[in-house]
Amino acid sequence: MITVVASLKGGSGKSTVAFNLAVWLALADESIQVIDLDPQATLRDVAEVREEEGYLPKIVVKGKKYLDPDRLAGFGEVLIDIGTADIELMKRALRMADRILVPVPPSQADIWSTQRFIQFVKSLKRDQLPQIVGFINRGDTHHAIRETDEAAAALVSLPDMKFIKPRLSQRTIFRRSFSEGLAVFELNPKGKGAKELNALCASLYPEVLK
Repeated sequence: MITVVASLKGGSGKSTVAFNLAVWLALADESIQVIDLDPQATLRDVAEVREEEGYLPKIVVKGKKYLDPDRLAGFGEVLIDIGTADIELMKRALRMADRILVPVPPSQADIWSTQRFIQFVKSLKRDQLPQIVGFINRGDTHHAIRETDEAAAALVSLPDMKFIKPRLSQRTIFRRSFSEGLAVFELNPKGKGAKELNALCASLYPEVLK
């Protein structure tokens, strides 16, 4: 399956999500290829940190030359991280996608951006619309703040997108683990961040757990 982690808005946490998913899939012995199509190359940077520190499993990240069906045919899972710097490259990746994963921070601006992104995907006029999956990323951790729940309710109502309940909160552990080349569940396996990430992985990849 080709999963593209994408949105029209920067700062949604796409690279962090893609990296954590990649490590989880690699630990589950899945055959995986990771592709970084963002000019910032954040995903490649964290993979290099991981390699320098000698952490296993190694995460190999390729560039746009690997955005080719023939090169990806031998992998069970493909993860593609892409921003909006190169719209034509983004369109190419989205046309190849079996599934598009959209991390959505809890703000009205991000809800509007997600609506526009869904329309953008539909404008590509593929024979079949890929599955578009949205979830709350960088959610509030304080129960008294209702903005995260309100954003989730808005996502539920968006047509042409499947909303999934597992959410990732705005936790320091996500930034810290990423900077060290580790998935959040590697740095603190018993922490709340690890619990959230594992729930997200279980929702996205139930077949891996069987």
